[in-house]
Amino acid sequence: MSSQPPNPAVSEGTSSTSSQTQPSPPTAAKTTLDTKGFPAIMQNDPKRTGFDPKTSFWINYFKVLTGSMTTEGQFHFRETMYKENEEKDCKRCEGYRDWALKYSPTVRFMQDKIYALNGKLDKTNIVCARCPARLTEDGQVHRQAGGFDPNTGILICSNEVVDQGHLEDTLAHEMVHAWDHLRWKMDWVGDKDLKHAACTEIRASMLSGECRWTREAFTRHNFTLTQQFQDCVRRRAVQSVMARPRCKDDVQATKAVNQVWDSCFSDTRPFDDVYR
Repeated sequence: MSSQPPNPAVSEGTSSTSSQTQPSPPTAAKTTLDTKGFPAIMQNDPKRTGFDPKTSFWINYFKVLTGSMTTEGQFHFRETMYKENEEKDCKRCEGYRDWALKYSPTVRFMQDKIYALNGKLDKTNIVCARCPARLTEDGQVHRQAGGFDPNTGILICSNEVVDQGHLEDTLAHEMVHAWDHLRWKMDWVGDKDLKHAACTEIRASMLSGECRWTREAFTRHNFTLTQQFQDCVRRRAVQSVMARPRCKDDVQATKAVNQVWDSCFSDTRPFDDVYR
């Protein structure tokens, strides 16, 4: 794995489609056509959204407080702030990353297991960078927290990192993908079928800690007690499979996850059990 910034072939499923911000599809919107058949990406129009990147932060913030900026405008406002804070966010992310590589039991365990398979993941190929989100004309906000590329390494989206624990979960998720890549011959994009993608996403969501109850409850406000862990793993695996280039829709993604669920949900390798 080289030290070049990754172009993630496998996106971390926690943020591929955000449920926190769901703007309703605007009318008469200026869009960028998507050549792959996906909904077009929305571009900001200050007259329509109320957000003007040429005005000061406080004027735009006042518009948010007074309700004179649309939800779509708030999305573009947020992305503009990420651009301005990119350097600060990357430094914060790199500090979290370096701490995790030194002190996180899960990250260090996975690092050792990857090394045992003749792989290497360290701060030279675990890269922090800003990851722009996409707002599509169907009203969906598409984000990602990280990604794994077999040729370059792991990408951590610095602007989406909430705190140290969130980075550890994201890094552990991508390291499971790296281990799977070294352990088996993976069909990452789904050229043959989507079963490999579904399996590694189930395992990554299960083993990383991103679906533990405290993370679901206090970050995503899901306080369900029965079947919470299984539902979270299944939901996030489906979201991640949907991001594959060969996946047509959520029906195909759900079918792929269901086909491999029993075998992959019970496979905790290289751990003895689910610890996080």
